[in-house]
Amino acid sequence: MTNLTTDQIRARVAALGDWFHNIDLNGVSTAPDHFLHDYPNVKWRRFAHAVPQDLSGLTVLDIGCNGGFYSIEMKRRGAERVVGIDFDDRYLAQARFAAEVTRQDIEFRKLSVYDLALLGERFDVVLFMGVLYHLRHPLLALDLIHEHAARDLMIFQSMQRGSETVEPVGIDYDFRQQDHFNAPGYPKLHFIEHQYSGDWTNWWVPNAACAEAMLRSAGFRIVEHPEQEVYVCRRAARPTEAGAVYPARPSTAAPSTGQALENHVRTGSQG
Repeated sequence: MTNLTTDQIRARVAALGDWFHNIDLNGVSTAPDHFLHDYPNVKWRRFAHAVPQDLSGLTVLDIGCNGGFYSIEMKRRGAERVVGIDFDDRYLAQARFAAEVTRQDIEFRKLSVYDLALLGERFDVVLFMGVLYHLRHPLLALDLIHEHAARDLMIFQSMQRGSETVEPVGIDYDFRQQDHFNAPGYPKLHFIEHQYSGDWTNWWVPNAACAEAMLRSAGFRIVEHPEQEVYVCRRAARPTEAGAVYPARPSTAAPSTGQALENHVRTGSQG
């Protein structure tokens, strides 16, 4: 591409509208006044260690890629192929421009999470960051990722509200038992009928217990919880049989398993 001056980049960034991803484009910040500050870089720094440092030879799917921050970071780690999908034309235009300026070869396509079967392939690493709470059908989305997109590793993040406590949940309860529904650590998915934070696309917000339970229900085994809202998961068998017992959740204080995950991905291990 033709080298752009700082003024040309700044003008193009402005022309592409409001950015949700603050990305450094050769010294030009795309969202310098973000209400979450340097977002999503501030969050990325808290869990980057849990993602394999070397993605050479691996394919990555970034679902809900927005302005392309995570797609660019995956390409910088050497991913052989990165595909970013989003259903918002404005975000896709921003992502394509960001990839162009940073000289990263990334494929961007207009698809929603409900269209994953159209891709016709699975990916070694799937990013599902900041999307779940924007969906009317969040559990369906996780099921579709498991069924059509994830080969092994999934990095998941969702806004959470309510209690951060995660309490053990029984496999079954008598019809007359009700107290557990009111326990702070019982899985709860909060429904937003109108808007939240001025955004009508916010539909469902889980508490911590619900986020973990939904991942397990869709067939993802949590192997690391490096940040409050972030879970590193491995694709596993879905617990569809009656009486299935879920694996224990990992300790939040556990050391990084980034290198171990990298080894697992490379060998194809489902350990």
